[in-house]
Amino acid sequence: MVNTRENINAFLQQEKIAVVGASRNKDKFGNMIYKDLKTAGYKVMAVNPNADMVDGDRCFAGLGALPEKPDGVLIVIPAKQGIEIVEETARMGVRHVWVQQGANSPEIDKRLEELNLVAVSGECIFMFLEPVKSVHSFHRFFRQIFGKMPK
Repeated sequence: MVNTRENINAFLQQEKIAVVGASRNKDKFGNMIYKDLKTAGYKVMAVNPNADMVDGDRCFAGLGALPEKPDGVLIVIPAKQGIEIVEETARMGVRHVWVQQGANSPEIDKRLEELNLVAVSGECIFMFLEPVKSVHSFHRFFRQIFGKMPK
């Protein structure tokens, strides 16, 4: 699967994003992503069967428990659980999926393509969520210099 700037931009244009793997632990990517998306103005919905609250917001046990259908789903869980979430996302009619770096796998990428979803897989959302901050801006700068950013 090849990530494109078009798919990245399409995901970032969604208004309501479910973060599967949102975490109460402030040191986990699921918490940081949830908070940064919220700060950036997105309507975020936390999904984690092991949490009641994330960043002061209600957390839902699964995508089916959400009070409304998200525009996009961001996956921050172990890859072995990701295919089930990708399939549920497609069944819900959600077209935009981001599989965070470290949560992706060749099997997930194959399933994203089979389901014809508008997807980004294996990229870190912090590299694209404006304003890009701290180490992420440094990392993005070097990826741009070496031509490693999605086109």
